[in-house]
Amino acid sequence: MSNADSRARVAPELAAFLDFLPDLDFSQGMDAFRAPFADRPRAPLPAGLEIVAREERFIPGAAGAPDVRILLYTPPNTLTGASAGPLPAMLHMHGGGYVLGDPEINDASNRALVLEHGCIVVSVDYRLAPETRFPGALEDGYAALIWLRDNASDLGLDVSRIAIGGESAGGGHAAALALYTRDHGGPAICLLLDAPMLDDRTCAAAEPHPYCGQFVWSPDKNRFGWQALLGVEPGGPGVPENAAPARAKDLTGLPPTFISVGALDLFFEEDLEFTRRLARAGVAVELHVTPGAYHGSGIAQTAPQSLTVARLRNEALRRAFGG
Repeated sequence: MSNADSRARVAPELAAFLDFLPDLDFSQGMDAFRAPFADRPRAPLPAGLEIVAREERFIPGAAGAPDVRILLYTPPNTLTGASAGPLPAMLHMHGGGYVLGDPEINDASNRALVLEHGCIVVSVDYRLAPETRFPGALEDGYAALIWLRDNASDLGLDVSRIAIGGESAGGGHAAALALYTRDHGGPAICLLLDAPMLDDRTCAAAEPHPYCGQFVWSPDKNRFGWQALLGVEPGGPGVPENAAPARAKDLTGLPPTFISVGALDLFFEEDLEFTRRLARAGVAVELHVTPGAYHGSGIAQTAPQSLTVARLRNEALRRAFGG
């Protein structure tokens, strides 16, 4: 299929933003790509978000692991009067194909989340692959979740209202964390996943989707990310069950889950299947598919499609927080 034919399937409101997304090329090694990615200019904060406080902290990691860097976002006092009581919280895992990214890339959206819900947000600077393979990032996320629980009094946090969320690889990490939390008695009330990267077996699909994965995050990049995380060939029998959330045999007991994904996203079919399995496991699950949307199309923040997804996600989180 020609590039022109492929772009014709993209929603018109989202098509122009394709030119603003980076062409990820890992062929020259991680250092060659990470440096410009980390050093790229940060967009100025939208007006009004500066009133949200952001603090960098280092918290204890898992046994034998280094401390975990987090960004702690807290609402201004005008949103949290003395009568407001303990606050809800979101634990956020950033995207980046398991090999890139940092919490700062979601600075504006995390600040907006604080203002929208009057909540605390903790964004985790988890260890990246391939330097740290599975389960390093999972350990970092769980350490942050337990830190939230154990420091609830000092943070003014309601431990019965902690949500977990992330996008792309961060959505995969968030889903894995929810499964781990279910099995180890940690807190979690809802799961918010934006185009989550859930299934390494997509790399070995016998019949790949003819239209998905042609933009931004393609099959070759997906294979690179999973290989980096797992240290073995993705899609094969050597992958631990708990390394890829879609491989989990039992999804019962997971918290209510919201999933959004574009109809042209490489992760479209694996997210549909995960949704189906959640429903069959008795989990309250909400799925939103955006026609003509590719992976990362949320960069078009003012497009009607992006505004719709943001509204639905906020409504799901508001219900979880009891608002």
